[in-house]
Amino acid sequence: MKKFTIMTMIFVMVFLSIIMFYEPKSNLGESTNKYNMFFAPQILYWGSRGQDVKNVQWQLVKWKYLIGKVDGVYGPDTYRAVRRFQAKHGLRVDGVVGPSTAAALGITLRGTTAPASAQGLNRKGDEYLLARTIHGEARGEPYIGKVAVAAVVLNRTRSPKFPNTVAGVVYQPLAFTAVADGQINLNPDKDSIKAARDALNGWDPTYGCLYYWNPATATSRWIWSRKVTLKIGKHWFGL
Repeated sequence: MKKFTIMTMIFVMVFLSIIMFYEPKSNLGESTNKYNMFFAPQILYWGSRGQDVKNVQWQLVKWKYLIGKVDGVYGPDTYRAVRRFQAKHGLRVDGVVGPSTAAALGITLRGTTAPASAQGLNRKGDEYLLARTIHGEARGEPYIGKVAVAAVVLNRTRSPKFPNTVAGVVYQPLAFTAVADGQINLNPDKDSIKAARDALNGWDPTYGCLYYWNPATATSRWIWSRKVTLKIGKHWFGL
């Protein structure tokens, strides 16, 4: 009887342990989602619409950086006004309204979940935005091709031809297809996050390239004037 009681207690303890620590398969992506939620600050850029854009425009009009109507559409006038405001207030001039610029404007963006330092060259904020860019631009490409896309973004931040922040490069008007078609807002997978980290740690498979394109889908005539230096997967990389 004593042996039966001990065996029963052991069985109950094992059963309770399974209940307490078991995670269903459907929750395997939960940690990635928590990562996404923390490092995904609300960002306004060319093409954004809504009340947050109106709030930005009201402040810019009040301080005479924007001459025009408040319509809730982040167009060229708002973009240029934001850049003027950033330059005047010692912010990184990239034409993107993230937490730092919003704070300087005296407004709070809805849905902001990351600290103000997540805008600009903050490591974690850049890592997440790079991962989203990779996922939107290079999903399905070989791993080295994913790192290469991130490397191009980082190379642009160091070039005087482009904005000097990751957000500024990614959200530069008409720069990336993933921003235009909304794929930039998809949650990145683990490979995209890892590729972003590798690029930030210094891996540049492109050896300094500033451009990449898919020759099968590219519509810009100008891009064909770039010198091709290497090909990875479906993308051509050049200077």
